[in-house]
Formats: sequence, C-alpha cells, structure tokens
Amino acid sequence: MPTPSDGPAPWQAHTAEVDRWLRQLFQAACPRVGGTCLVALGSYGRQELCPHSDLDLLLLHDANAEIGGIADRIWYPIWDTNIQLDHSVRTVADTLAVAGKDLKAALGLLDARLIDGDRELYRSLADRSRRLWEDRATTLLPELHGSLNERHARFGEVAFLLEPELKEGRGGLRDVNAMVAAITARPGLGPLAPEVAEGRDVLLAIRAALHRRARRLLDCLLLQEQDGVAVDLGYADADDLMAAVAAAGRAISLHSDTLWRKATVLPAARSRRRRRPPRPLLPGAVLLDGEVALTEEGHSKLDATLTLRVAAAAAELDAPLAPDTVAAMASVASPDSAPGGIWPAAARDALVNLLGWGQSGVAVLEVLDQAGVLTRFLPEWAHVRNRPQRNAYHRFTVDRHLLEAAAQAASLARQVERPDLLLLAALLHDIGKGIPGRDHSEVGVELTSTVVARLGLPAADGEIVVSLVRHHLLLAQAATRRDIDDPATVGTVADAVQTVETLDLLAALTEADGLATGPLAWTGWKASLVAALVERVRLRLEGRPTVRAAEFPDAAQRELMATGTTSVQAGPSTTVVAPDQVGLLSRVARTLAAVGLDVRAARAATIDGMAIEQFEVAPTLGEWPEPALVESRITAAICGELAVDELLARRRQAYRGRPRRAAHVAPPHVRFDHSALPGIEVVEVRCPDQEGILGVFASVLTGLGLDVVQARAATLGHEVVDAFYVRPVDGRSLSTGDRRVIADALSAAATGGVPGAGGDLA
Repeated sequence: MPTPSDGPAPWQAHTAEVDRWLRQLFQAACPRVGGTCLVALGSYGRQELCPHSDLDLLLLHDANAEIGGIADRIWYPIWDTNIQLDHSVRTVADTLAVAGKDLKAALGLLDARLIDGDRELYRSLADRSRRLWEDRATTLLPELHGSLNERHARFGEVAFLLEPELKEGRGGLRDVNAMVAAITARPGLGPLAPEVAEGRDVLLAIRAALHRRARRLLDCLLLQEQDGVAVDLGYADADDLMAAVAAAGRAISLHSDTLWRKATVLPAARSRRRRRPPRPLLPGAVLLDGEVALTEEGHSKLDATLTLRVAAAAAELDAPLAPDTVAAMASVASPDSAPGGIWPAAARDALVNLLGWGQSGVAVLEVLDQAGVLTRFLPEWAHVRNRPQRNAYHRFTVDRHLLEAAAQAASLARQVERPDLLLLAALLHDIGKGIPGRDHSEVGVELTSTVVARLGLPAADGEIVVSLVRHHLLLAQAATRRDIDDPATVGTVADAVQTVETLDLLAALTEADGLATGPLAWTGWKASLVAALVERVRLRLEGRPTVRAAEFPDAAQRELMATGTTSVQAGPSTTVVAPDQVGLLSRVARTLAAVGLDVRAARAATIDGMAIEQFEVAPTLGEWPEPALVESRITAAICGELAVDELLARRRQAYRGRPRRAAHVAPPHVRFDHSALPGIEVVEVRCPDQEGILGVFASVLTGLGLDVVQARAATLGHEVVDAFYVRPVDGRSLSTGDRRVIADALSAAATGGVPGAGGDLA
C-alpha cells in the first residue's frame, strides 16, 4: 500500500479550500455580527469533502428578518459553479424538530461544524442535537442498523465485488459513519478500532482520486477507472489497488458487525438471560447471548481441532462467534504443528463439517480469515487472499469465490458419493491463481498436492481432489467449445476422469464453480450442455452405447430442404434453410448480431445443393427482438437485399459507446485441435468480445477456402472463445503453414485489421 504523504489528506485540503471560499461568501452576505452562522453537515462537516461531493450546508439563525436575502447571496454563487448543494435555512428549534423526525437529518447534525458566524448559536445547536441523539438512541440505533442492512442488500460488499460502491456498500464509508454515530450515542461501544480508521482513509483516498479521474460525483469504482486511480495513488497496479480496497472493506465490515451486535443484539439477549441460560453445544463451547463462545474449560483446552469444531457449531446455528472466542482462536497453532506435520483426522473432519454448512459457513470462515486463522492453517491461502479478478465474468475476489464455491458445493453434496472430497476440491480449485505466466490449474495441482498430504487424506482420496483441481474447467470448456457428439470430445473427458465417481464429483464442482463465479458463468444453456456431455461420458465409462443428440438434419428438416426454397424460423433455436452459397453461415451470424442476438452455437449441413443452419441464440441486452423482424432480416440478407455490414457497423458503434468492462485486454489467441472428427479440425479463437465477431471469423475462414461445419461461442465476461469445426473445401489436410495463415487472418480480424492479411492457404 502506498505510504501517505506528509501534510493534510487530499479531502482535508479540499475541505479547507471550500471553507475559505464560503467564509468570504458568508461575510459578504452577512456583515452583521451575531444571530446567524453557516454550518457544514455530513461529509463536509467531517472534513471528508471529495472533489465532486455535494455541499451539505445549514444557514442557522435566531429569527433574523433578513435571512432570506442572506441565503440568496450565499446559495446563488454556489449554484453558479454547478456544485450540488443540499441546503437549509432554519432556527435551532426548527432544525431539532426536523432531526427528531428524520434519521438522515439527525445523523447529519452529529457532524455539524462551524464555518463562520455566531459561535454561541452554533454551540447551542451542536450540544442540543448531541443530547437529542443520545436521548433517542434506543429507537434511533435500531433504525440506523436497519438502514444499513437495506443498503448492504442493495449495493453488495465493498471487499469482494468487481466494481465496489465505496460509500454505500457493506464495508464502505457510510458504515464507518454509522459506527461513529453509534459510539456517540453509546460510548461503551467504542472507541473506533484503528483498523477501521485506516480502512476509512484508504477508501477516502480512492474516492477522492476517483472523483478527479471521472470529473464527476462517482462512488462506484468502475473497472475502466481502476488502472488510472491506481497510478494516481501510487499503487503498483490496479490489482494492488483492489487488494487494498478488499482489505479495507473487510476490516470495516468485521468491526461493524461486532459493534452492531453489541449495540442491538446483545442487550436484548442479555435481558432474556434469566429465562435462557447458556446452551451447551459441545465440550468447551456454549451458545451465550446469541453468540457461540468458549467456556473456561474451552479456553484452557483450545487447539486447532476445537477451533474448527466450534466454528462448525457456529455455522450450524448461523450464529456469530463471540469476540473473545475469535481472539483466542487467533493465537492457536496450526493443526499440522504436531510431530509429523499432518492434521489429526478430527481436525480434517471438522473443516469438512464447517464447509458443509454452506452460506452460514462462509460468514464464519470470513471471521476466521480476518483473525489470521485460515492463512495459519492453510498457508497457501495467503496467495489468494484479497486477490481481485478484474473482469466482468467474476463477481468476487479469488478467496471469496473459493468460499462461495464451497458453499454451492455443499448444496450439491447429496448428488455425489464423496461430498467431503467435493467440498475440499471446491475450496482449493482456484488456489493456484495469480502467478504470472503459469496456468492456474497447473499451479493449483502443485499446491493442492501439498495441502491434501498435510490434511492427511488417504492417497487415493488425495489423488481424486488433485484430479478435480486439475480438470475443474474441463467439462464447461468441452461442453461449450466442442461438439459433445464428437467421440473425440467424449473420449478426452472420459480419459481425464477415468471413473464415474470422479465424473459425478467433477460435474458437481463445475456447477458450484459456475454458480459462485457470476450470472454469465452458469446459464441454463451451459448447464444443459454440461449435463448432456456428462451423460455421454458416463455411458462411455460404463461401456454402454453413447446416446447421440437428435439427428441433424432430422426428417422434417430434410423435407423442408427438399422444397428448394428459403425458410427461416426464428427463436432461441433459429433454423435457416436456403440454397447453398459461399459465406452463408457468416452472413446469417452477422445478421443475427445486427438484430441484437448473440450466437452461442451453430451447426450446418448441405444436401443436394441445399444448406441448413441451426443457431442457438440469446439476446445481447436481455430483450428478444420480434421473430418476424429476425426472419425478414435474415431472408433479406440471404437474398443480398440487406446491407448487413452497414447495419452491423452501426450496432458495433453503439456497443463501443457503452462503458468497457474489460480490465485487461489480452491479444487474440488462436489454437488448433486435430483430435476432432475425421477430416475435421477445430480452430479456436479467444479475443475481446465484439458485436458479430462470430460472423466475422466465419467470413474469414470461408474466404480462406474452409467449410465451416459447426461453430460454438462461449462468453467469458469481456472475452469470447469461438470454436469452429472446419474442413478445406478441396478435401486436403491443413499444413503447419496453413494454420499459420489462418491464425494471422483471424488475429487481424479480431483486432480490426484486414482479414486474410496473413496470406493464402497453399
């Protein structure tokens, strides 16, 4: 993290500049001494004013008859600068009356600060508003806590999101302000923890830099702003910046949860204690005042195994760990500290039990992580802790993604014979992420091998977990990028998993991983493809005949082709029948993109001069175009009556105008797979997502003398992976030189260059 420079923080310096300006306005508008003062409220009152923050001002007076003119002479110059102004003109009594009915107004007054004018008048308001807050704390604090929960549900968590809301999110700046307000009402809740103050300063510095970069009021740290903000603040890169955001948000969230339990939950629990004595949970731990706490005996016998068992008990009850219990756990030695360096079986079982409680286990594991327990028990965890994943495909940091994947795996545990191995694989499947230049699955295999040995898993079980980590992307990639009816595809997966038991575990891990990644990662379409592939692999492993998809073209489609006329049927599965022509697939795919449809998969066949093409599509922006429009546009394109490229260019321009969500734009990558059907080669292109790119690539391949038999498209956030099953029209095999020409042409097309610039096929 960058070292703070000497002198006032940027927000304090900006606040001082605004103070000087407003004092000049006030003194010019109100030359009479006494009876009037200008007061800063909210973030301005706290001297946390960022470059484009609103000004929250109160013109306080004691029934001054000239107050209207004074207000105009202050407000209008502010409005002329286009600064957002939240202003009010009130007496002390009026101000307190509003605060008594409005939580936001009452909170704003806690930060009231005199800018200029009658100091005694200001002091009267400050003292009385503080007393009002303290006197009404019994009702105001629960209301404040409820408003926090509503914001958290709306804006999510600062620590783990791709684009965190620095002010409103859970672990954000408003949470710090709420903690200060609670401590003001109940001093026994404080003081504010140093980690919270440090986290607040980190977020404030980033917010101020974000305002400067965006040149507007913006509190959501958007992807396209992260690199610039990192440079401005002296972070090594945007990943380093987002790691600092995650650390700050987690510290604030943890201490906020603890404070609000003390403020709202524990008082009610303690009032019921006479009726509800401590409830024993296991030797050494009880449920006390709604928290899971160690007994005196538990403190004396606390070790790693008991730590994990108590944590699992808290997850089972969905109850928090008591703060003194967490503090004790923070000093416990790792389970492998005993001779031999292997976890006791009881500790391993307790970890699996904790993971098995799903989402309630995530909350407990987060607390253990903040206390340093996870990195001590699993040193490999330090590598992924707070590590961002800066693309639209992932919604969580790596560490939180692993916990979420384990929680999703817990809900699938009944589908597999060895749920313990599934949970461990889910926790570890991305443990290798973040090492530049190396595939994270390969690194993950190395780290997981070390972890399972340390956990004391039997060798055969450890090999299964390692295999799941090695192949955790296999099913999703094969299902979405390859023909699942291709024997080579089925054979590749079968050879990797080897047993039905491992196949079932990998299928559950694939689903858990997708659900924990984000809405783009596990769709109904992808789930159906994976399920179909798993069924084919299962039959292969059991030695039974593999079930193929429905015949293509089927009998009805063949009859339609026999008519010799053009026919288009639009829908999620769009079918096109037309006289065969060069570039037909490309033309139709580009037309689909032009009307707002993404092509996820395509296949084609030709019989007696008639072509049939079937496209699996989804709406680009969530709304389906009218089927009649789609059908008419495709028909016109086939007949040469539609300027497809012009229509697509206009849509691409609009697409480029939207904020780009890619954090890192990697160059296009083309690779070839020779293990497809006889005479068929798979050409796979990975590149930044663009409107109609599947059709562009199909056009390039057609122009190079290749027949595109099938195409599949997989979207990975800001990137796409398009796979084409191709064969040379002249029937020969592709040479190394041919592949180089194809790769150059596709790369040029992906970057807006001239398709085919790499040369011609030999």
